[in-house]
Amino acid sequence: MKKLMIGNEGVARGMYEAGMKFISSYPGTPSTEITEFASKFDEIYSEWAPNEKVACESAFGASLRGVRAACAMKHVGLNVAADPLFTLSYTGVNGGLVICVADDPAMHSSQNEQDSRHYAIASKIPMLEPSDSQEAKDFTKLAFDLSEEYDTPVLLRMCTRISHSQSIVELGERKEIPVPAYERDPKKFIMTPANAIVRHPIVEERTKKFIEFAEKTPINRVDEGGKDIGIICAGTCYQYVKEVLGDSVSVLKLGMVNPLPIQKIKGFAATVKRLIVVEELDGVIETHCKCLGLEVEGKNLFSPLGEYNQETIREVFNKEIEKLDVKLPEIPVRPPVMCAGCPHRGLYYELVKNKVTVLGDIGCYTLGAAPPLNALDSTLCMGASVSGLHGFNKAGGEETESKSACVIGDSTFMHSGITGLVNVAYNGSNSTVIVLDNSITGMTGHQQNPLTGYNIKGDPAGKVDLEALCKAIGINRVTVVDPYDLKACGKAIKEEIAAKEPSVIISRRPCVLLKYVKANPPLKVNEDKCVGCRSCMKLGCPAISIRDDKAVIDNTLCVGCEVCSQLCGPKAIEKEAE
Repeated sequence: MKKLMIGNEGVARGMYEAGMKFISSYPGTPSTEITEFASKFDEIYSEWAPNEKVACESAFGASLRGVRAACAMKHVGLNVAADPLFTLSYTGVNGGLVICVADDPAMHSSQNEQDSRHYAIASKIPMLEPSDSQEAKDFTKLAFDLSEEYDTPVLLRMCTRISHSQSIVELGERKEIPVPAYERDPKKFIMTPANAIVRHPIVEERTKKFIEFAEKTPINRVDEGGKDIGIICAGTCYQYVKEVLGDSVSVLKLGMVNPLPIQKIKGFAATVKRLIVVEELDGVIETHCKCLGLEVEGKNLFSPLGEYNQETIREVFNKEIEKLDVKLPEIPVRPPVMCAGCPHRGLYYELVKNKVTVLGDIGCYTLGAAPPLNALDSTLCMGASVSGLHGFNKAGGEETESKSACVIGDSTFMHSGITGLVNVAYNGSNSTVIVLDNSITGMTGHQQNPLTGYNIKGDPAGKVDLEALCKAIGINRVTVVDPYDLKACGKAIKEEIAAKEPSVIISRRPCVLLKYVKANPPLKVNEDKCVGCRSCMKLGCPAISIRDDKAVIDNTLCVGCEVCSQLCGPKAIEKEAE
């Protein structure tokens, strides 16, 4: 049986067929669907963890018990999981352990373009990289086998294009793996210095064995073609090279990108006149080839920035490809914006109105940095808004404490904002932390989190009491506001940033896109009352525009939140007559 799948579904299918029993992840584009698809299999226990470190450690625990386990994350999530990752290289595994990481060249939904291959090299953990959905499934199964055979976690590197593009996958049967009785092995799994120093040589010997494996494995293969040019590539770059250049060049396709083979690359180089590495982001393979003493080209031809495509290959190799003569209409630029009725918009408006310096965080609310709100001063990484505000205020003293705050989403707060708030309370900065609680993990597509009261399958689960948590940490001032109520938001902001102690404002209203949230009837503009003052445009709501110097509301977008009507002096924004 065959099925059309995106790469992430291929990974999940590989997990199922490999007999995996446990996966823990934190959602992050472009990796999110791996865990969502895995959760559809009853044979696999699936969960959303508060962050990637917890997910990785939970997967380790399942592996320690003897079952095949995995975790999945985006590239910046691997930063969060790096602590357990490096030591897992020393401990090895009981049950097979696969760590999936999805890179995001071109930063479609990320704050940087880091190359996760560096983590594989630094941690001395093998890494596989598929180039289509079939390989995503097959390499996942292989990763579990290698993990157990060589006693190591295995990294599976995806990227946005492979994660989200579709290709045909041939389905197989699930392999049930018996769970062995648990046996203690303190010297292997307790990483005190005395034990770790013994494990390090094992890691080095394992790397040598994997280099031998890389020389002979069929996932590192040569596609014979023209001998004038030889290209070494992996992942999505393989697809682009084959589509544009076909058999006019010879290609060494690498399925294992760490460790890299030595003799196989040297042998391939000897068969071609010109050797070129095509790889997105950093010149990892190119550097390896140069260390082998090979004359090789790579980043002198290709940019280390962004992702490649067929046109990238065509331009470098001056290759003519057939193009359809289709004239496309001019399409206006459509930057991402917060949705009509987004609960964050009113709160942001009041922050801007009160001239508050706002440190931002990672989530859909980061869009508050865009015009016309221009509400944010910084966005660094998950949880950095809280810690950053503390440092900002400690450095600035009363001058900044009286006019600064930070914003952080509910899921991001659970991910890594709690410890920052502990620091605020413990080290006593007069900082105002605003938790934008929209009752879901919004940016990655509505995944549950510990504040929603539901698990990955939508079943009732333990729910964190945010107000009680803040108070338990040591925050005495905790205020809850409805972001649709501008006066209440403004009042809370003024009072809390003026307070001479740490405080938390919880801006609570569910995301308007949640299925259970019922929209109100759309509003309309009374043209006779509208004076074209454009006050309503300050919100940046996509449902509002100006036509013939009058405000217009698109009734297909408006959810009737009435935030705009609170700004309208002439009271021209009205409810539809019932």
